[in-house]
Amino acid sequence: MIPGVHPRVLVYAPLDDDLLSYIQHVHQFNTRRERPTTWELDVRAGSHFLERFVREQLGNTAVITGRHRAKIDHLLHAAECGLHVLADKPWISSFDDFPKLEKVFREADLRDTICWDMMTERFEVTSLLQRELMRDPDVFGGPLVGTPDDPTLLLESTHYLKKIVAGRPLRRSAWWFDPDEAGIALTDVGTHLADLAMWLLFPDTPVDYTKDIKLLDAACWPTPLSRAQLQEVTGLPDFPATVAPKYISGDRLLYPGNGTATYTLKGAHVRLNVMWDFESETELRDTHEAIARGSKARISVRHAPQPGGGSRPELYVAANESGHHAAVLAGVKKRCVAWQRPIPGVAATDLGSQIRIDVPDRFRAGHEAHFLSVFREFMTYFHSPRQMPPWERPNLLAKYYVTTKAAQLALQKQSK
Repeated sequence: MIPGVHPRVLVYAPLDDDLLSYIQHVHQFNTRRERPTTWELDVRAGSHFLERFVREQLGNTAVITGRHRAKIDHLLHAAECGLHVLADKPWISSFDDFPKLEKVFREADLRDTICWDMMTERFEVTSLLQRELMRDPDVFGGPLVGTPDDPTLLLESTHYLKKIVAGRPLRRSAWWFDPDEAGIALTDVGTHLADLAMWLLFPDTPVDYTKDIKLLDAACWPTPLSRAQLQEVTGLPDFPATVAPKYISGDRLLYPGNGTATYTLKGAHVRLNVMWDFESETELRDTHEAIARGSKARISVRHAPQPGGGSRPELYVAANESGHHAAVLAGVKKRCVAWQRPIPGVAATDLGSQIRIDVPDRFRAGHEAHFLSVFREFMTYFHSPRQMPPWERPNLLAKYYVTTKAAQLALQKQSK
């Protein structure tokens, strides 16, 4: 339970499997042995749920998740109703919806409300420390311009369709595998990567998508899934009837789970890679990697194997030249001293060719815990909308410009 949030929640949705799954999920939290929640659901379901939501206008905040294609319309209705909005990504999956995205913020401005995106990756401790080191001229220097093949910043995310979330096997909805409904991976997971690119390279700086971004290339390719694999993660006996024939080849569903985009951001080259596989062949969970190239050092977040199995993100710094290693190490150690108050015990380990930043386990919150951090940030601006940093809004528009334009280009190339 979250302080400041009423336990009674009104749920507006179609009466379908997604809603039933959601109710069951809340029930599991309410009946768990340790720290059970006490949520009360007032469910208002049916084919006209959206009209009822607009007509009744209850509460002061809308939390929006679910099907991707309709999400921007739900966002717009909530903004027009004068509600604060906390919405899961992606807000849009097609560039055709970009004008609606801009309208959402015009409506919010008229009513002095906020619309907030759930960018959980910003709260991963290794990402936070990477950002700080990239701002340190004694360690990073400045970002190199890079090239398309050797970019200033490479962000890569690998996900698995079959995995455990909140202690239980994740059951995915049929619509999630329909590209016409859910979009492609570049517009989903790619949202996090496009957000991190600006957040890491140009912190606290607004990005104008009309001037500061130039898309250079993009591509996408499928992850083939058998009927048995799809049944394992959805419970469906066959491919969803809504999936267009072009996404099915023989006895395989071609899930568009892989993509890459290369672009310049204020002149710096950035590449985003998104990959999906059915399941990990090892004990790896979803992984995130980020490699930033500066004039003095390369700063990387990479997943490293852990004793007993699995992996977790670790932060590394490597001087560009071996003769500069001592100076870079001194700069990193100085930063670790400065971090002792917020992160007691953080330390630098000299590995010879590189430096590892060791973060105590108690500061390594899991991905699911990051949602609470997002909500706390949202609550700050909920109480005082005008405290929201001026760069947040233009950068939200910029990241969705990157993902949807990249998807548009990738699909155009694929169709040729």
